[in-house]
Amino acid sequence: MTSLQALPPEGGTEEDARPLRFLCTNDDGIHASGLELLIQAAEKLGEVFVVAPDRQRSASSHSLTLHSPVRPTEVSAGRITLDGTPTDCVLIAISELCEHRPDFVLSGVNHGPNMGEDVLYSGTVAAAMEGTILQVPSIAVSFTGRDEDRLAGYADLLERLLQGLVKRDDFPKETFLNINLPDLPADEVKGSRVTVLGRRRYLDSINRSLDPAGREFFWIGGGTSEWKRNTDSDFSAVDAGHVSITPLHLDLTNFRLLEEVGDWPLEL
Repeated sequence: MTSLQALPPEGGTEEDARPLRFLCTNDDGIHASGLELLIQAAEKLGEVFVVAPDRQRSASSHSLTLHSPVRPTEVSAGRITLDGTPTDCVLIAISELCEHRPDFVLSGVNHGPNMGEDVLYSGTVAAAMEGTILQVPSIAVSFTGRDEDRLAGYADLLERLLQGLVKRDDFPKETFLNINLPDLPADEVKGSRVTVLGRRRYLDSINRSLDPAGREFFWIGGGTSEWKRNTDSDFSAVDAGHVSITPLHLDLTNFRLLEEVGDWPLEL
């Protein structure tokens, strides 16, 4: 497949068109197989530059490193790792490291789902959000399973999916796409659905114990979760064997409550 072409600049000609430029990142670290899968898919569509954390940064949300230096290390040509968060990676890449401004930020492929409330904690989603804040169209991709062999089978599907998204010239402003791939062999996927964020409740996710010195500590993670089964949710889509595509907007304002809250007796 030949590389997709960026639109020529305003007033330019077709000769000014060039291959699309992608910035790839993740929160699982520079050596994660999901990132490699994303890079391989993006390289079929254009030029790729990679800036990713030097280690696992899951659940780092939209955090920035403000109280210590962030150092880049070149891993190979066009691949740089930072000792920072996914948000650091996107911010520093676009502001300082990319020779040319990217046309798209691609984040993932995350090892594990990013659905429902997960998007508030996810470094994968935060990297796409940071790209959007910097006015670069952005896409976050996650695989809802844990089997790396199964994930590797998504190479062709992921390439086709990205091709359909990045070739659009009307990518929505201040909005990024959060994509979740179902835990199925790629050839069993039933298609895609545009979804809303689901809702779920975590159970027994905090473990309380004592260390060898007798000091109390808490370990967050594990346990189980229960999903609220809305038919139009991301969870319902992947559970039914579809790829979930959820548009997420930067503005968190609840516009339906503006008038109501404005009528509250809040005289100061």
